[in-house]
Amino acid sequence: MIIVLKPGITEAEETRVLHEIEARGYTPHVMRGVSRVVIGAIGDAQAHQSLETLASWSQVESVTRIQKRYKLVSKEGQKVRSTVKINDHVQIGGRKVQLMAGPCSVENEKQLMTVAEKVKSCGANILRGGAFKPRTSPYEFQGLGEKGLKLLAKAREATGLAIVTECLSEEHAEMVAEYADIIQIGARNAQNFQLLIAAAHTGKPILLKRGPSMLIEEWLLAGEYILSSGNPNLIFCERGIRTFETYTRNTLDLMTIPILRQETHCPIVIDPSQGCGNANLVETLCFGAVAMGADGLLIEVHPDPTRAWSDGAQQVTLEAFEKLTKNLLPFLHAAGRE
Repeated sequence: MIIVLKPGITEAEETRVLHEIEARGYTPHVMRGVSRVVIGAIGDAQAHQSLETLASWSQVESVTRIQKRYKLVSKEGQKVRSTVKINDHVQIGGRKVQLMAGPCSVENEKQLMTVAEKVKSCGANILRGGAFKPRTSPYEFQGLGEKGLKLLAKAREATGLAIVTECLSEEHAEMVAEYADIIQIGARNAQNFQLLIAAAHTGKPILLKRGPSMLIEEWLLAGEYILSSGNPNLIFCERGIRTFETYTRNTLDLMTIPILRQETHCPIVIDPSQGCGNANLVETLCFGAVAMGADGLLIEVHPDPTRAWSDGAQQVTLEAFEKLTKNLLPFLHAAGRE
């Protein structure tokens, strides 16, 4: 069951509802949004007294029964689409499509600052960059670690851009949260449930990428771990799945956009760079993602992709990114977005 409380109620009124939920045999999971408190009550509705009568309480706005395995991310319980506030100026969800752009890996200060200044001038509000890099081979560049996080924080101070960067382990969750505005959970860790819980407990917004072989239901259930940990700031990110096709690195599943808009209230971001692994296709995939209703684009940008320390083939140049943002405008307008 999903219980939505009315705005402006007192702490004592909220506590009374929580105690009643527990008294009836359910476990409450509280999510505090900007204007609403939402409580997910988990338990066997057949074995315990119904919670539907709480709808008559003066402090309760609505009570909704959820049949799906994923309760809190489900659109059944929250009809209005969520927006995730990143800072005082940026939110993901709503009319504006957010551009999140930057290098695959943070290599050095000059590289990062060059990209940060360029993507901001082109309309991006969020700087992406990997300080910790999960690599298939242990002999490939693994990232600069905390040094990379410090460079990202320096770029934020210089440009005002918010930061999204990946966290690879539970032990690093608090450290990454100290520097990042958004914590990214990468595809390889999308079902690392203890990491999801640790990241959620930092209170920072979580960008959850889809694993390369994850079913959509598995992805939504992974998101459920974040919301059930008390963190309402969840953003789903489609980054391509593994199929039989070898022409591209991954197969970008744009079909997830209308499906997730049907199934969940959470914002949806598309990563076309990882999605295909080919810089020449990134622009077109951005057009398609915006036309289908994506709330944000996560794009890899590098001053000289031929010299990139990781994934150079999928990173667009500074000039290509500028061209992409200009060519994107008609698609934004056609979709009724900014």
